[in-house]
Amino acid sequence: MSPDRDPGLQPERTRLAWRRTTLSGTVVAVLAAKTALHGGATPVSVVAAALSCVLWLTFLRIAHIRIRTLAATPTPHTMTPPYATAAALCTAALALCGALLVL
Repeated sequence: MSPDRDPGLQPERTRLAWRRTTLSGTVVAVLAAKTALHGGATPVSVVAAALSCVLWLTFLRIAHIRIRTLAATPTPHTMTPPYATAAALCTAALALCGALLVL
């Protein structure tokens, strides 16, 4: 490890990154709902928007758990594989729902 690196700042930077990511997810969920309702709602667009909201809430929960973990200890442990997989799947599924709404 480099002597110039302060490992104490890494958890704070990671917490901030999780917060930025949840903010981005919030924007995506709001835009999905707006897109679904704009110009007449079709059943497919309503389902895609509802799924986007559920995925956003799931990702928000995962991020909140991770942020709390990072804040609780000075040297937090790594993210467990089930949570990391769930976060990645939520992100990919949210992108697919957005693509479905645009097309």
